[in-house]
Amino acid sequence: MNKLSLGHFPTPIQPVHGLDLNPAQHLFVKRDDYSGIEVSGNKIRKLEYCLAEAIDKKYDVIVTTGAIQSNHCRATAAACARLGLSCELLLSGDASGQIESNLFLDLAFGAKVTFIPPDTKRELFYEQCLTTLKNSGRKPYFIPVGASNALGSHGYRDCFLEILEYEREHGMTFDLIALAVGSGGTYAGLWYENARHNLDKAILGFSVSADSAAFETIIADIVTDMAEQEERSLPVDKSSIRINDLYIGTGYAKSTPEELSFILDTAKKTGILFDPCYTGKAFLGLTSELAAGRLEQYHSILFIHTGGLSGWTVQQMSRALERSEQVS
Repeated sequence: MNKLSLGHFPTPIQPVHGLDLNPAQHLFVKRDDYSGIEVSGNKIRKLEYCLAEAIDKKYDVIVTTGAIQSNHCRATAAACARLGLSCELLLSGDASGQIESNLFLDLAFGAKVTFIPPDTKRELFYEQCLTTLKNSGRKPYFIPVGASNALGSHGYRDCFLEILEYEREHGMTFDLIALAVGSGGTYAGLWYENARHNLDKAILGFSVSADSAAFETIIADIVTDMAEQEERSLPVDKSSIRINDLYIGTGYAKSTPEELSFILDTAKKTGILFDPCYTGKAFLGLTSELAAGRLEQYHSILFIHTGGLSGWTVQQMSRALERSEQVS
């Protein structure tokens, strides 16, 4: 299938130093936050496939959706600007605050932003927007939240192949891959390629929103669709989809003082900054599980930094710094 070249790949893999870990365990980070600046993060891998299809089939406006500080929407707006495509974003959340972070970037890249009214059935709202565009003579291409469908998830098959190439070059093997899970497509792509190669790497996702059972179903459905696209038989055992939902905290895109303090403390110790919505919670989950000895069977561990730094809001920055000063 066709894909565009929009991100800077392969992204590097770096060892993590400065943390108090079991000396028998070695932790690395794959820096998918290095995939670009405007398009930084995991979303651009998925968009390389989705936008290629849109261009091939001559769609003239890209429509997608997400939260008000969606990394996916920001990456879509930036990619569309680069490709000369019209972009319309349907955003959920409180629009009364200041224009900042990803929302500012959406507008800077020329995307048309529409806020979804509260208590609205989102699928119906999407359909109404698409119908309006069609009635005006446009040909809209809709990308779901996070580009987490069968087509977009092929981007993380590519990522998995980069990981295998790193292992070959360095004469090592990662036995655990960990990541944040917000819409399921990144996990699905990794799981698919792991299964296709008949490897037994453990893939552990840390949910930032839904419970583990919900994501098991979402990911299994995406993987099934991917296999059907390729006319491949790839049975999905949900028990092999490992999602930890214990580190969601107070909810999606909500941060506790402890989480923010952890992110800044980790940055000071390692030189790696995570975001408060996705990677910060997931890395807190991973290091907490390691410290508790619940992952002691794994020795070479890879955490995928899926980006999100442009999602930091002024309020979150202020709270994080205030908490850091209190702790120190």
